[in-house]
Amino acid sequence: MKNKKERLLVIREIVLNSKIGSQEELLNILTERGFDLTQATLSRDLKQLQIAKVANNDGSYIYILPEMGGIGKMVQSKPAGSYGLAASGFISIEFSNHLAVIRTRPGYASSIAYDIDVNAPHEILGTVAGDDTILIIPREEYSREQIVKALSAFIPNIHL
Repeated sequence: MKNKKERLLVIREIVLNSKIGSQEELLNILTERGFDLTQATLSRDLKQLQIAKVANNDGSYIYILPEMGGIGKMVQSKPAGSYGLAASGFISIEFSNHLAVIRTRPGYASSIAYDIDVNAPHEILGTVAGDDTILIIPREEYSREQIVKALSAFIPNIHL
């Protein structure tokens, strides 16, 4: 039986080199490689490795490692004027006092929030994401316009 340290290294290698779309798919690959684990154990491993599930350019979902960069880097690697699906999932932004709420298409909020958090502009303290809504917690000294300008690096079509 292989140990946890080895299993975590193999999970990282698989996620880094393959487009894995589900825990079941990853579990099958690990089983083929001789690991004996449950879905619950795999889920804990993914959490420990901080592996996130994000929207891929083709509309499917894939797992990525934190050091792989965010959706923004995938978007930036595309030709000018061509944006990935996460950015196209943006619907609107609205402020309530200093807090901002971003509305997205269903399933896009966590990808966009992940990208904002990974590349955290100084203006943003953090985000909280649901399925189609992101709460943006900005730093106090920045105006709404400055927040929107900072977010435009991740969401090209954002405006007040």
